[in-house]
Amino acid sequence: MGIFIARTSLFMTTNNFNYSGIIHCISQNSVKLFSVSFLTSSSFLYAQSHSEDSLSTVVQTVEIIGRKSKDYTSDYSFAATKIAMKNKDLPLTLNTVTKELITDRQAFQLGDVMRNVNGVSPSSYYNQYNIRGISQNEEGQIINGMRTRQYYFLQPMTSNIERVEIFKGPASITMSSVDPGGTINMVTKKPLSNPRHEISLSGGSFDTYRVTTDLTGPLNKSKTLLYRFNGAYQNAHSFRDHVKNSGILLSPSITFVPNEKTSVNVEMIFNDLYGNLDRGQPIFGAVAGKTDLYSTPRTLNLGAPDDFFKTRELIIMGSVAHHFNPSISFNASYMKQYWRENLQEHRTTNSFVPDMNNNPVSSLAMMQFVQRKQNWATDNINAYFNFKFKTGSVQHQALIGYDSQIWEKRKGGQQNAARGFLLKNGSVVSSYNPAKASEYQTTNYNGTLIPKPNVTPFDLNPGAENYQGTDFNTLNVITPLPSALTTTHAAYIQHLFTWKKFKILSGIRHEWFQDITNFKESNESSFQNNKLLYRFGITYSITDNINLYGTFLTGYQPQSNTVTLMPNTSSLTGSAARFKPLTSDLKELGIKAQLFGRISLNLAVYEINQRNLIINANNPSEPDELIQRGADRSRGFEAEFSGHILPQWHIYGGYSYIDAKILDDTHLDLVGKRKENTSKNSVNIWTRYNFSNIELIKDFGIGAGMLYQSSKVPWFTRSFELPEYTTIDAALYYTPAKSVQLAFNLNNITNKVYWIGAQNYLRLFPGTPRNYLLTATYKF
Repeated sequence: MGIFIARTSLFMTTNNFNYSGIIHCISQNSVKLFSVSFLTSSSFLYAQSHSEDSLSTVVQTVEIIGRKSKDYTSDYSFAATKIAMKNKDLPLTLNTVTKELITDRQAFQLGDVMRNVNGVSPSSYYNQYNIRGISQNEEGQIINGMRTRQYYFLQPMTSNIERVEIFKGPASITMSSVDPGGTINMVTKKPLSNPRHEISLSGGSFDTYRVTTDLTGPLNKSKTLLYRFNGAYQNAHSFRDHVKNSGILLSPSITFVPNEKTSVNVEMIFNDLYGNLDRGQPIFGAVAGKTDLYSTPRTLNLGAPDDFFKTRELIIMGSVAHHFNPSISFNASYMKQYWRENLQEHRTTNSFVPDMNNNPVSSLAMMQFVQRKQNWATDNINAYFNFKFKTGSVQHQALIGYDSQIWEKRKGGQQNAARGFLLKNGSVVSSYNPAKASEYQTTNYNGTLIPKPNVTPFDLNPGAENYQGTDFNTLNVITPLPSALTTTHAAYIQHLFTWKKFKILSGIRHEWFQDITNFKESNESSFQNNKLLYRFGITYSITDNINLYGTFLTGYQPQSNTVTLMPNTSSLTGSAARFKPLTSDLKELGIKAQLFGRISLNLAVYEINQRNLIINANNPSEPDELIQRGADRSRGFEAEFSGHILPQWHIYGGYSYIDAKILDDTHLDLVGKRKENTSKNSVNIWTRYNFSNIELIKDFGIGAGMLYQSSKVPWFTRSFELPEYTTIDAALYYTPAKSVQLAFNLNNITNKVYWIGAQNYLRLFPGTPRNYLLTATYKF
């Protein structure tokens, strides 16, 4: 017996998830839900039931409009395979942080979101993460499955984000050149067919003030034209000296649904961010085994009050989806991004000032003054056909597609610097040579004669007065940033077939990569790479609620002249063609289970290998020099759980064990050593309980969370470790009326002193001390 539903709005509830949409009957045994997902924009919904009241099992093929989750669990993904698959059927690990968890945690920036994901830890204050022991090698972020440029320094706001998906392991076969440890995909909020409006005001520690708004609904009576507008403004400082973090986000979107077969979507994101590049805390001394991490205040920042980092970004996205029939559909998406930066900063050269015998004066940090301006333009094209058919008892879903990505570093960019030492003849040299000491200008520092630096050093002694203006002796490094163009074209085929309890996902992707330096100039030069990538995964349903899976896939990253490689922070010297492409692979086995119909549990063991990693050479005289490491390997175990213990008691957490080692390096003494900035053990948990069943306090809820990270080794020195730490957070929620919600978040309740990462003695990144945020939300 089938279901026939005329064109109307339908509301369904399943496993604590709510869906609303426009329903059309397409056959006696299935129904079609027309949605307005940005990625694929239309969908089929199949119900294993015989009446409208018992639609309890829903399998989607694309994003669904109007999804209003009440849980920390998202049970599907589209970006992972470009088709709608339930997460339990994916032969890989996918961690998802939903908008509900983002809101409860008041995770206003992406770094706040990533604190909730097991096996992921920040490497610095930048938008840079270590995933499964592999530090990110690429800049940019994935938005709705498409590549952007330059989110490395200032973290993006999350007010327009529906959920953040973290795909563990190389995802190059789906999203082109991405990091071997994992890929972070931000899925934006989509228009809803039912009106909803809200505005939130927040204020808290470090003079933090925020305003956000979310408006959505239909623009006509037939609900074929929908809109959504997300906006945010922040003005905030930090516990760190001379650090600010302000910005504006505007994100409107329109969805047009002319009929049951076709939909068109347009979305814009405008970001205007103003802040600082916080390079971290310097510590006094540099003696192995004796260096005191507490020798300087954790507020100490080498930057100057007048330093700034400004970025402005405009993203325009469009997509169209068309169903020729229930078996054949076509989807196409396009993204255009414009991005520019304007930087002025004082930062260390990662070294101490030498005395006349070239011995480091460990209380005096060597400084440089840097200015940088550059402009970028990025294009993404994604188009594919999706075919569904059966052969006997086997169901097939085949996908054939084409991707293109173009990154252009535009002409006119420049990076200038003042650094090095002054000679008596008035010139400047990059390093000090004690054999020619008589040629250098000198100055006296606390009774010690030192060669005079070009930029005033930073005195780390307690109580020392440091003045850092924009004055310097000589702006001696003038570096035009050459125009460049990186293009990637790819053709791919993916096949999913389902037979009895097996699902087998396989795919191949061939990429053609070209990098052009001095683009459109007389001295233009280029190099090319191409690579065939493949994936094979199998999922076996032991029971309806327990799946066993295994997967093997490969990854690939050509080294590019348009990419600023981690942890280096400026342009490459010479062509990236001299570096071998980074290659990687993943082997993984796991179990995904639904416990008691309420808790999703994922267990996985894995091995990731990466080869030809590029890192900064840590050369004080050439701060931008890069070197290439032979190979790294990361093995580990992960456990993640999410869901609700009771209908009013939600939980999200996980445990990660990472054994990451260096297998090959130009420094033989590093072979076999643990990977940098990686915690072997980490635990994270967050839970919320609503007192909805207790009349006296039914309008209240509480939240609590814990994060544990074991010790880490810094990037560029192994003479000290960052100690393990545990932080505890809490929240109180109050809903006096349906239209008003109040939230009070208190983080790091015990005021734990800790460090989230480090590069060397002069760049440690202390964690935030105890802080609070009060948020009021009004819905209308």
